[in-house]
Amino acid sequence: MLLQLDGLHWAVLALIPFVFLQRALHRALQAVFLLITRRAEIALAIFSLLFFPGVLLHEISHFLMANVLFVPTGSFSLIPRRTKDGRLLMGFVETAPTDILRDALIGAAPLLVGSAFVAFAGLFHLRAVMLWKALSTLELEATLAALAAVYKRPDFWLWFYLIVTVSSTMLPSHADRRTWLPVLIVIVLLIALAALVGAGPWMVANLAPLFNNALRALAIVLAISSAVHLVVLLPALLLQRILSQALGLKVM
Repeated sequence: MLLQLDGLHWAVLALIPFVFLQRALHRALQAVFLLITRRAEIALAIFSLLFFPGVLLHEISHFLMANVLFVPTGSFSLIPRRTKDGRLLMGFVETAPTDILRDALIGAAPLLVGSAFVAFAGLFHLRAVMLWKALSTLELEATLAALAAVYKRPDFWLWFYLIVTVSSTMLPSHADRRTWLPVLIVIVLLIALAALVGAGPWMVANLAPLFNNALRALAIVLAISSAVHLVVLLPALLLQRILSQALGLKVM
């Protein structure tokens, strides 16, 4: 039986542009707010308020996962601040030291919950599948009709905004990913051991399809996230350019 993992390819291909678009959008919006206000603190406050729903869901995901796994939690903050190395910390949840598996699951919680929300909002409220089918036909009339139908959905702008803010803040931070590599190494070793004792065909037949379908779902979520980020990024970059030229200022 052949091992089918096309979902891994699609997930990686979808992740790369999404990471680029997410960072580009954050930079562009912060630059726009800084050009308008001329105050870094005010620009940061506006940026944080704009993405507050996503940050709230991100930190709540950490908190709930920690409690589900019986890991004690400490301080909980949604107040943004700059770290010593210049990074923007939008919020945090303190958790007690625990084993690498539970630590990895707590770190992955925002991605799991955020992906579920983006899939729910994109597929059920904005009907992204209908738009994708129209795009796949490469017919302009069908694509425009699908876009018009999506735009006419009830509360379109609310769901679009929530998808942008949630997807833009669902990626785990460097601290969230600190135990992922050890856990991945352990999983690979366990799979290799299971294959050596003869469980390889069973895993290919029963576990691989589930894993592949999960990766396919993640690829769809990342594709939706990339699309909405691109829609917001283009006018944000244009506005940044206009403001920069009009004010004679450049954000470094």
